[in-house]
Amino acid sequence: MSEWSLSHLLSGLHDDIQQKLATVRRTFGHPGTKGDASEAVWLELLQTYLPKRYSATTAHVVDSSGTFSEQIDVVVFDRQYSPFIFQYQGQTIIPAESVYAAFEAKQAINASQVTYAQNKVASVRRLHRTSLPIPHAGGVYPPKPLQHILGGLLTFESDWSPGLGTPLLKALADGPTDGKLDLGCVAAHGLFSCDGDGCGVLTPIAKPATAFLFELIARLQEIATVPMIDVRAYARWLEVDTQL
Repeated sequence: MSEWSLSHLLSGLHDDIQQKLATVRRTFGHPGTKGDASEAVWLELLQTYLPKRYSATTAHVVDSSGTFSEQIDVVVFDRQYSPFIFQYQGQTIIPAESVYAAFEAKQAINASQVTYAQNKVASVRRLHRTSLPIPHAGGVYPPKPLQHILGGLLTFESDWSPGLGTPLLKALADGPTDGKLDLGCVAAHGLFSCDGDGCGVLTPIAKPATAFLFELIARLQEIATVPMIDVRAYARWLEVDTQL
């Protein structure tokens, strides 16, 4: 009989993430250093376990009109079909069309951090996105409708007691419409999830980091592929620069 256990493997994945987040919270004193280390834990999880068609990094997002988002802790974006990712001196700029999801990573969830994450997500969703017709062997498909960009918040702990409850639901219901959060993980407590009917699903479970990873992958599968980007819309900025 095999000594392998899928249950133990999946539990071990969560335990590893929770232990790393706990170590960051306990060990690092400087808030900025602590924040960077927490982001790194979540990024490592996604970079390791998401299918290779996706990438995850800390980045700004830009659209073809030249508008930039705020810096986002964790951006999940398409790497297979996106034609350019700009990197310079540790800064990453991603075209708006390639973005699947935007998450903030914090030490603990509370009302102010929910609002902060909502505003960050809204800065991505407000960007203009192009979508071109898609050529194929039999002709041309119409432009793909723009997908909803997932938004969320990733933390180790909760400042509320209980960690998932009415105060969290209230915080998730407030804020800008284009900043509504879809999915989040509080590693020490569980998941929260929102849909078109509102934020009413709170799941206190034993291994939330693993459950979050699986739920994110499932939602990415539902989105399928990002729209076909109009590269020429970005290339027009070369003409502007030439005239300066």
